Amino acid sequence: MTVVEALQRSVLFRDFTETGLRIFASVAAEKTVPAGSPLFVENMVGESMFILKTGTVRVTQRGPEGERELAVLGPGEHLGALALLGKSVRLVSAVAATPCEVLELAQRDFVRLQPQKPQACLKLALAIAADLSAKVAESRELLRGLAAARPSAP
Repeated sequence: MTVVEALQRSVLFRDFTETGLRIFASVAAEKTVPAGSPLFVENMVGESMFILKTGTVRVTQRGPEGERELAVLGPGEHLGALALLGKSVRLVSAVAATPCEVLELAQRDFVRLQPQKPQACLKLALAIAADLSAKVAESRELLRGLAAARPSAP
């Protein structure tokens, strides 16, 4: 599978033309990640996003009772997209559950691309925002429950 084909499988790039896909393919780094190896670790500074070409990745978070699995992601799915828009602290860990091939899009490359290809970068930023909005909407009830469980200030 080519880099363009792998990008095309991602929800973030579903509305991109072939030209738009090639723009990001030109800055995407292909990486092989052995099973058991982390793509990133909770609390580290995030500087890139990943799109899975092959394999599966476990997404976990540490809590009072230990590590808890939040998701298992497969080919075509992405993770760490907010780090593309700006450096941030990772809220979760992502570890290859099986051998994986991933595309890495670095924030530094995204920033460097902005003056040259502003429309493509804006389109990707808007796709990331829309994806985040959809995930927040899916988690609305969970978020309400967390807010209700928080003790009120005196």
